Amino acid sequence: MTIEYDRAYWENALTQISLNGNHFIDGKRQPASTGLTFTRIRPMDGKPSAQIARGNINDVDRAVGAARKAFASGVWRGKEPAERKRIMLAWAELIRQHREELALLETIDVGKPVMASLNVDVRLAADCIQYYAEMCDKLYDEIAPTGPNDRALVRKVPLGVIGAITPWNYPMIIETWKLGPALAAGNSVVLKPAEQSSLTAIKLAELASQAGLPDGVFNVVTGYGEEVGKALACHMDVDMIAFTGSTEVGKLIMGYAASTNLKRVALELGGKSPLVVFADADLDAASSAAAWGCFYNSGETCHASTRLIAEASIMDTLIEKIREVTAREITLAHPLEPSAQIGALIEDAHLGMVLTMIEAGEREGARRAFGAERVMADTGGYYLSPGVFVAPSNDSSLARKEIFGPVLTAIPFSTEQEALTIANDTEYGLAGAVFTSDMSRAHRMSEGIHAGTVWINCYDLSNFATPFGGFKQSGFGRDRSVHAIAKYCDYKTIWQRFL
Repeated sequence: MTIEYDRAYWENALTQISLNGNHFIDGKRQPASTGLTFTRIRPMDGKPSAQIARGNINDVDRAVGAARKAFASGVWRGKEPAERKRIMLAWAELIRQHREELALLETIDVGKPVMASLNVDVRLAADCIQYYAEMCDKLYDEIAPTGPNDRALVRKVPLGVIGAITPWNYPMIIETWKLGPALAAGNSVVLKPAEQSSLTAIKLAELASQAGLPDGVFNVVTGYGEEVGKALACHMDVDMIAFTGSTEVGKLIMGYAASTNLKRVALELGGKSPLVVFADADLDAASSAAAWGCFYNSGETCHASTRLIAEASIMDTLIEKIREVTAREITLAHPLEPSAQIGALIEDAHLGMVLTMIEAGEREGARRAFGAERVMADTGGYYLSPGVFVAPSNDSSLARKEIFGPVLTAIPFSTEQEALTIANDTEYGLAGAVFTSDMSRAHRMSEGIHAGTVWINCYDLSNFATPFGGFKQSGFGRDRSVHAIAKYCDYKTIWQRFL
């Protein structure tokens, strides 16, 4: 049966959906130990949404205790790999079966178009769990070379209790990037979602339990960062924190780990990614990549191509093409409209911060080429049109600060070396791209750009086989791919002497 996803369909679904914002600890939904909640405001219209449990250190203790008990018992890590695989595959299938509910919950929380939540976020979350499910029975130990009377077994063992702290821009996707490899390796997990985006995290945990994941293996504690995130990062019985978020908070996480039990830390942080375009490039391809790379998800993407570094001779032409692509393809509309390609920013305070940064950039001399204005204010939601500014240099605050909105800053260059210097003149190193028809230059630039991912004549292409993460203050450690499993494990040597 073909479903007609019009706005009326989603409006009707909105009246029927359950907005249960309780924690998920030891296999069941539970309120905060204090009984306190906070109200989530919908970005799409500024109206109250769900009541979310406001956790504290006592709730974190309960969740970590459940996770530690499950890990120590071996109820998950001790299962046959094929059985762990079966349960995780069943979980992935349940995510697909509940795709409409999950998509709507995601859109209610973060304001992205519901069709993007359905066709991108839910799909990739299910695919991620399936990818790591398939890894469960394909991870091997090693036999090290020894003398004839000895045998040394090198085992890759799970770390124990993993604390995962995730952001609000791609909640389901990034949560499953942590959950998939951590659980495939045999760990237990306590997830603290961003306070803005708790609903899909709770539902994912409930579906995992329905699939057969044992109680205590996957727990969710909701609440504010300073009350729940800090308690999790400081907890003496957490073996690792996997964090995605801002560089500023990432530095705090490292400090908490160092001052407590020296728990492992993996960080995927901010970005200010360069997209370098030479005059010999396919400008239609470059303009499409620049527009979608920066404006998708309303610019709330850590590796968004927010710096357009263009050869001076084609700068004006390129910006005009970006304007055309944006007007033709990137529809800003209410998130329940099926035609919407981008929706609302996450909250009023964030919209205000983005507008303040734009004003500061203009005072410094950045020239507005088009857009970057508040729109649809009559809806009560937090909408900003995609826009481009031309900066006098890479020293502009618009070129240096992570704005996390649909704001592209264009910077001209004259030589290849100048382009490379500008591209690397940032504290971040998450991603970058180069557009040119000269393949020798393309490879020089891709090697020279100091970032975890560099695209040539494209942007934001990836799959689960490719690791994702950054250099410099964009963090360390990798999500996605088989390499992600390694950070949730350590090596243990068992040396046997034959008697």
